[in-house]
Amino acid sequence: MAQEVVMPKFGMSMEEGTIVEWLVKPDDEVKKGDPLVTISSDKITNDLEAPASGVIIEVTANVDDTLPVGKTLAYIGEKGEKPEPGREEPQEEPQAQQAQSSSTQTEEEPKTNGRAASDSRHIKISPAAKKLAKSKNIPLEELTGTGPQGRITKQDVENYERPASEEPAPQTEIVPYAGIEEAVTKTPVRGMRKAIAENMHQSLQQSAQLTLMKKADVTDLLHVQKQAKQSLEKDGETVTLTLTSFIAKAVVKSLQAHSHMNSAYIEDTIHTYPHVHLGIAASLDNGLVVPVLFHAEHQSVLGLAESIQKLAEKARENRLDTSEMSGSTFTITNLGATGIEYFTPILNPPEAGILGIGSLQEEVVMIEGQPQARRFLPLSLTFDHRVIDGDPASRFLKDVASALEQPYQMLL
Repeated sequence: MAQEVVMPKFGMSMEEGTIVEWLVKPDDEVKKGDPLVTISSDKITNDLEAPASGVIIEVTANVDDTLPVGKTLAYIGEKGEKPEPGREEPQEEPQAQQAQSSSTQTEEEPKTNGRAASDSRHIKISPAAKKLAKSKNIPLEELTGTGPQGRITKQDVENYERPASEEPAPQTEIVPYAGIEEAVTKTPVRGMRKAIAENMHQSLQQSAQLTLMKKADVTDLLHVQKQAKQSLEKDGETVTLTLTSFIAKAVVKSLQAHSHMNSAYIEDTIHTYPHVHLGIAASLDNGLVVPVLFHAEHQSVLGLAESIQKLAEKARENRLDTSEMSGSTFTITNLGATGIEYFTPILNPPEAGILGIGSLQEEVVMIEGQPQARRFLPLSLTFDHRVIDGDPASRFLKDVASALEQPYQMLL
């Protein structure tokens, strides 16, 4: 009897998914656990593995189709077998198949010489590396894996050097624009990019956003961070104590003192939360995700650093579950690595506040009549004016800056 392959449920909040790419075609032989199809939800993109061994006897969903969880995508059976009619109503994914859905990697036996097999279904490669290779039009069989058991990593893709004669030409289309024909690149908006577009448009359309800006003198904080980082390294700790972990602690302490900032505007009602579920925006190759530090008020600076590090690793490897990216009450977004100072971050709906972090700036200031070089951190607070007025929002931002300027208080 043919085995149905159904739209999986990658996380508790997933209701539907979009077919990004079929990795197999009808009449292909597959083994249980082989990657069949790449699926994108509103937050993550994963490969779905074969629930059984056999032959792909029929594919019932096309690339770009968006289908509810439980909908039949394909059938696996014996060669020549005819599939029975699939389910018409979406159902919860069976636990067995959900367990077979891969959110971490696509793996089979590699060639013994360390080079990936020519059949893309038998290549050890992480989803992030596979996605990057596809965007660069790099054949997977040309890549050599340096990860565990020959697994191809994202770094392997980035280090790949293509012969000059093989550089792909950009895909363009000639279209008329203002009476002149121009070559343009067309990219369908789908998956994560579509979700981001819809959420950001909704955020601006359905809230009254205002941004306040202030800089914090973090000269002393940087000294504390450096000393603490060196101490942890001596003790053999693997946690990296970043500036972001101190910023997170400062924000959490300030949210506890200004509960109105830890709120959301939902259906003409202001919801104020007793706990701080802190979202940390993370940029990916194909978009943006916001993993959440739940009950952040119970964590020390070191605990926040460890949580941030783990979530960042999972984000880079596309291993975040949708439950880890839902339920934040306030968000931090950091553009410091790009050299940006101040900007106007867009609220992560339905939250009432988001703090943008800019690039460290060095300035000479007068202190007790003497010039001193100091390091300043630009802060940009966007808030929903339907929930908060300018004065309480400015006091919250002032407290965040004060906490960063008095780092030892955050360690107590």
